[in-house]
Amino acid sequence: MRPPSRSSPPATPPAPDDPASLTVVPARHPARWAAAVTVLVLVAQFTHGLATNPVWEWGVFRDYVLSETIVRAVWVTLQLTAYATVLGFLLGTVLAFMRLSRSPVLQTVAWTYIWIFRSIPMIVQLVFWFNLSALYTELGIGIPFGPVFWSVDSNSLIGTIGAAVIGLTLHQAAYAAEIVRGGVVSVDHGQLEAAAALGIPRLRQIRRIVLPQAMRAILPTAGNEIIGLLKGTSVVYVMSIGELFYQVQVIYGRNGRVIPLLLVATAWYVVLTSLLSVAQYYVERRYARGADRTPPPTPVQRVRRLVRGLRAAAARRDRPVVPLKTPEPVGESR
Repeated sequence: MRPPSRSSPPATPPAPDDPASLTVVPARHPARWAAAVTVLVLVAQFTHGLATNPVWEWGVFRDYVLSETIVRAVWVTLQLTAYATVLGFLLGTVLAFMRLSRSPVLQTVAWTYIWIFRSIPMIVQLVFWFNLSALYTELGIGIPFGPVFWSVDSNSLIGTIGAAVIGLTLHQAAYAAEIVRGGVVSVDHGQLEAAAALGIPRLRQIRRIVLPQAMRAILPTAGNEIIGLLKGTSVVYVMSIGELFYQVQVIYGRNGRVIPLLLVATAWYVVLTSLLSVAQYYVERRYARGADRTPPPTPVQRVRRLVRGLRAAAARRDRPVVPLKTPEPVGESR
């Protein structure tokens, strides 16, 4: 015999003010959708113009974008950027600590240097160093205000590339000094007090305690400054140095293909800037390990995780489905 079933009590209707009785309606954003559609239409129009406008002359672009002349010019641009970055930030670090020094002489000299070189445009500095021989025909080593033991002609000592590197370095050092100083100031002063209490030498405090923590504040601005320097090397065209923009000017001056040659320079600057941005991302991630112990995944890690998820979903879909056995009801008499 089956036991009699107990009838469940009638369901009580929810109260009018009960949240369960409310109907959830998704929020609508017509302005957001309209803006998105407008942007997509503009992007589509621009892409269509790139593909169909004959003025771009994509055939000329393909002929010159990887030509030997352009590749050599890109190498010159990278050399100027690397030299000016390394030397500029070395000199800028020295100037930053001079400004942070307790010596009024060092503070005044560093502040004056930064003030002067941030006030003069880069192109003026480059032209000045290019014409240094008009001011000093010889450069020598000797006793100050005394005899000169060794001298050399300034033109033979400082060539065109040397003048460009000097101009870019001195200009970059003024901005790098403020970037480094801002990063050092952002470090808690208690860190230095604790290190001094432990008897750690001053130079080791700066090298092992201050700078590693200051790098988190220095790197974002320094990365932007290096990218700006990469594009700023195009100013050395006034010195007739065969960097990227100068070579592009020379080529379209001969064949008259201005638009496709400017597109060649644009493409190379975009590629180089993108590579520097990727390097900046990973360097910032490395120095953020002390502050963020679980950093977010990198784009490569996100792609790998997505691929693994898709493979796992495909494997589950291909796996045969085994039907579950229906259990017999408990307490049923036979």
